[in-house]
Amino acid sequence: MADLIGQTFAHYRVTAALGAGGMGEVYRATDTNLNRDVAIKVLPPEVVEDTERLGRFKREVHLLAALNHPNIAAIYGLEEADGKPFLALELVEGEDLKERLARGAIAVDEALEIAEQIAEALEEAHNKGIVHRDLKPANVKLTPDGKVKVLDFGLAKAWSGETPDGSAPSAALSQSPTMANTGTIAGVILGTAAYMSPEQARGKPVDKRADVWSFGVLLWEMLTGHSLFAGDTVTDVIAAVVTKEPDLDALPSKTPRSVRRLLSRCLRKDPRTRLPDIGGARLELQDAIAGT
Repeated sequence: MADLIGQTFAHYRVTAALGAGGMGEVYRATDTNLNRDVAIKVLPPEVVEDTERLGRFKREVHLLAALNHPNIAAIYGLEEADGKPFLALELVEGEDLKERLARGAIAVDEALEIAEQIAEALEEAHNKGIVHRDLKPANVKLTPDGKVKVLDFGLAKAWSGETPDGSAPSAALSQSPTMANTGTIAGVILGTAAYMSPEQARGKPVDKRADVWSFGVLLWEMLTGHSLFAGDTVTDVIAAVVTKEPDLDALPSKTPRSVRRLLSRCLRKDPRTRLPDIGGARLELQDAIAGT
């Protein structure tokens, strides 16, 4: 990755490598026109070399660029330099939720406040017909001033190339647009599988209820400090997602009863019985935070 440091893409000067994952590389860069730091994601060859897929990706990114919310990291544009397309994105400072969780569980009050901001971001996107599809700790940034920013909205769909019925080919299930700071591609895949909804893990069509599931898994992990679905291989993790029921008794004793009920509704394997709208989760969390 260091080969690109110091190079200029269009009017973006690359200053540092931020990470690489299963779907490309991400860099810190300076926008020399606006004199601000941004993140740029270099598209992988399998997208760039497939004309149909690249066209679909561009159309999807145009929709995503319309998202404008304080809890959503912005997409500035899809640029091109020397025939190489890349994404220009808002650079969010701070640690991600994955790094924070490596230190253990988050206090109940703080976890609820983080979750409420994540719900705000999801609700905004869902209201515009956009499903995240890859919500996990590595895609949630915690800024130094206490703001939560959700990254990579909708990019999983743009990367994967879904079938017409909205389902994903099995190969696409192992892909994640997230750029991991460290670890192998296998680690990125494993991390993605742990937050997939059961219907997504089976390659079935997904809608906003898949995000509700992933949100529940995130909130569970913040409160308990451990993964809800774990395993040594992707197959083990997906098997747990599809078959394992969450043990609500594992939640901290200080977890409000309403939040326990909320988690139970978010983590129902059948999407028809799952909480249908993330706005309901937001309201429950706001009431719990207010102590009502």
